[in-house]
Amino acid sequence: MHNQLQQLVVSDPKVMMGKPVIAGTRITVELILENLAAGETPEQILEAHPRLKREAIQAALAFAAEALRSDVIYPIVDKAS
Repeated sequence: MHNQLQQLVVSDPKVMMGKPVIAGTRITVELILENLAAGETPEQILEAHPRLKREAIQAALAFAAEALRSDVIYPIVDKAS
């Protein structure tokens, strides 16, 4: 992950139970990803959270991509069966 973006995502056990958050906020990477997955645009997220900057959304996406590069494989279960 680009160094500038890496600095935007932090984890502290004293903040949001250690979940990765945008530095200087209590806004979790998880929340940003959930909002995007629900169809919200970056503009809507920025409007709802005025302390965020567009770079924070990019950092959340970059953090998630980096996290998924690990050696752990997450099976996808077909719930239709």
